[in-house]
Amino acid sequence: MVFSGIPFLYYFLPAALLLYFAVPKQLKNGALLAASLVFYAWGEPKYVFLMMGTIVMGYVFGILIEKHKGTDGAKLWLVLSVICSAAVLCYFKYADFFIENFNAATGMSIPFLRIALPVGISFYTFQLLSYLIDVYRGDTAAQRNFINLAAYISMFPQLVAGPIVRYSDVRDRLENRAHSFEDIAWGIRRFVIGLSKKVLIANSLAELCDVFRASAEPSVMFYWIYAVTFTLYIYFDFSGYSDMAIGLGRILGFKFMENFNYPYISKSITEFWRRWHISLGSWFRDYVYIPLGGNRRSRPRWFLNIFIVWMLTGFWHGAEWTFVVWGLYFAVILVAEKLFLSKMLDKIGPFSHIYAVFLVTIGFVVFNASDLGQAVSDISYMFGRGDLPVVTAETMYYLKSYLVILAAAVIGATPLPKKIITAIGRNSAGQKIADIAESVFLVAMVLLATAYLVDGSFNPFLYFRF
Repeated sequence: MVFSGIPFLYYFLPAALLLYFAVPKQLKNGALLAASLVFYAWGEPKYVFLMMGTIVMGYVFGILIEKHKGTDGAKLWLVLSVICSAAVLCYFKYADFFIENFNAATGMSIPFLRIALPVGISFYTFQLLSYLIDVYRGDTAAQRNFINLAAYISMFPQLVAGPIVRYSDVRDRLENRAHSFEDIAWGIRRFVIGLSKKVLIANSLAELCDVFRASAEPSVMFYWIYAVTFTLYIYFDFSGYSDMAIGLGRILGFKFMENFNYPYISKSITEFWRRWHISLGSWFRDYVYIPLGGNRRSRPRWFLNIFIVWMLTGFWHGAEWTFVVWGLYFAVILVAEKLFLSKMLDKIGPFSHIYAVFLVTIGFVVFNASDLGQAVSDISYMFGRGDLPVVTAETMYYLKSYLVILAAAVIGATPLPKKIITAIGRNSAGQKIADIAESVFLVAMVLLATAYLVDGSFNPFLYFRF
């Protein structure tokens, strides 16, 4: 079940919220857990047992780690918990990838397992690992209430696509949280904004990407249109989903961290990764990069740490070499920026934005390629390989057809709309106008998004792949 679907919006969500707010305070985590299990089981009933088994494992390991705190036993239980969690993730997500590459290297023909990827397994596994590591470090106490821990791991607002919520950030609210009309209203606004980004912008951009792949008359210009369109699409798809998750969390009394902060206004790749998928970046920083020694080691070891983190970041996204290459691609750029590029970027002013967006766009072409061959082909055609025409009539037709949505996406990916709204609301009269306009806008967006969904419009979700 996805947030941007009629079953979720008009069946599951009203029922889940009604149940949640109807039960007394001491039963709210139980109601949240029940709703989350139904949400997950809607599309993959059998994998509910996998998720619950993972939670039971984490619950037991957390108590054992705390029980042996300060001894070698705590480290042993932590290592075992990491091995077990990684083994489950690797089996379901990477088994066929390893078999394929082993067969290619040895000439053997080990049959593929063809295991379906459980939705959200990368996200809830990382949440569980952060909880166990924090218990080991003494940053938080082990959760003795199984319902509370299960509600945290399986919480439906962020179960499928994040943001990756750390236990320490929601621990207090799991046990004692307040609800207010202000928070509910804020959450509804944020959810509707995310829904609009996903359904009205991201889905339309995804259509153009599919049109490009099916084109019988490709051109250099069409390859660039595709590259830019996908770069915008993945932002609106993922950030829209994060907005909906953050909004739902606030309605339920939780404050999730922001996951995006206008990444396409960055002046460097270093800045871009501070603004993009913030919860994942901070997870790898705190649980991989810093434990490896971060930048406190010698320069060669420091750069090796960067490459390790970015190889893992790419691999986390999926069992394809394209993801690994994508991660290493950014590792090379980040190391170059630390060595010499950052000083050059400071000198070129506004052109640093072009530099960052250009490299990110190239990176996402690799990210979305079906394999490395297609990645190389796409990029080479973007730069005029062969006798590909610069532009065709078909290219111009689709550019004109999608020009409005592309322009809206470009503007929407910047802080400009927010700045305009802030400027309007600087005085009392302007604030009243802004409040009325916002209410009308939000209602219109819900109706328009619903119309698109009822009409059966294209509604993919990219992060189901991860």
